[in-house]
Amino acid sequence: MDKQSTASEFQGMLEARGVSRRSFMKLCGTLAIMAGLGEAAAPRVAQALEESVIGASQGDLYPVIWIEGASCTGCTEAFAQIDAPDAAAVVLELISLNYSETLSAAAGHSMEKAKEQTIEAGNYILVYEGAVLNGWNGNALRVAGKTGNEHLIEAAEKATAVVALGSCAVNGGWMAAAPNASNATGVQAFLKEQGINVPIINIPGCPPNPEWLCAVLIQYLLLGELPELNAENKPTQIFGQTIHDNCQRRGHFENGEFVYQFGSPEEAKGYCLYPLGCRGPQTKANCGVVRYNHRRSWCVEAGAPCIGCCEANPNNPGQNWIEVNTPFFKRHRDLNIGDFKFQPGTIAAAVLGIEAVALVIHGFGMKAAGRVPNGAEFEKKRAWDAKHPEKSIGVYDDAPKSDAKKGGDE
Repeated sequence: MDKQSTASEFQGMLEARGVSRRSFMKLCGTLAIMAGLGEAAAPRVAQALEESVIGASQGDLYPVIWIEGASCTGCTEAFAQIDAPDAAAVVLELISLNYSETLSAAAGHSMEKAKEQTIEAGNYILVYEGAVLNGWNGNALRVAGKTGNEHLIEAAEKATAVVALGSCAVNGGWMAAAPNASNATGVQAFLKEQGINVPIINIPGCPPNPEWLCAVLIQYLLLGELPELNAENKPTQIFGQTIHDNCQRRGHFENGEFVYQFGSPEEAKGYCLYPLGCRGPQTKANCGVVRYNHRRSWCVEAGAPCIGCCEANPNNPGQNWIEVNTPFFKRHRDLNIGDFKFQPGTIAAAVLGIEAVALVIHGFGMKAAGRVPNGAEFEKKRAWDAKHPEKSIGVYDDAPKSDAKKGGDE
């Protein structure tokens, strides 16, 4: 292959990879310079991928399809801004992002056609973001004339593996919170119902740390193997310990040093946030190790209690992190009786008040029934004073004042 053909193919591969729609043109110029094409190549980089499926048929890059379910696109935004490695490096050097409703430069028919070609070729990874909506026969979400569920089924059947990215994709997340009108669920539960047996990797979080997805992709692309998974199909290395296990404030927890109010001196000293509702002891993730933004900080380090956004049971949409952990800044979750919500502490206070009132009423009842004596008889004179009148401490009416005074002086 001559140099001109090689340059043309590389240019085609570059054009197939968009990273962020909002800052796409600016990023295209940067990528063109990094690729040695010069800033003048930016307009060509911005052109949509059209007919060919780069990576699946022409290049050596591994194809990836990224489908949006019911989501806020926060998982994509987090990934697009990753910097170790950055999204551009992942897209250009590791994968061929053949389809992404948010990141692709293409749109409409050409993008849907690229997805169809990728599925037909097989051997790709499917990244699914957002909840699966079963409401109204799947018509709660429609894309390109099909329900979101149809898109998921078509893409999952021939995928090498499916990555459920974000808590919404794992078990419904926000969408599955009561009253869950759209009958939202997670990818794993939905595919199981459809009888589709494909390896599933659950990466919860709202949004999940983009480095988690990057680590999963790199492990598969470079080592040819999926990460070790726990019973909930979550990567063990990432979700094997609680946030509390690696929290930088754990020493204060062990010393009984806590923050009970925001703005207090204890908060300024960086004490443990457990009384303010921190869900670190019950939430499994390595947030405190990986952290965010080039490992600069994370939620607890920034002063906010962990709200447990990585809690997501893929087998039960009702055990989503919103249902389990709200209200976030209280130690206990709300209890529900019908539409009435209340805190366990409210019940305890109410029960204590009822018991106190009951005891008072019981006391008055016993008194009225004559079952309570008027009281024990008190000694008219202390036994010691009676035996030692000359050293009596008390003053009594039956004793001469002079003797009492004398005894007191002695």
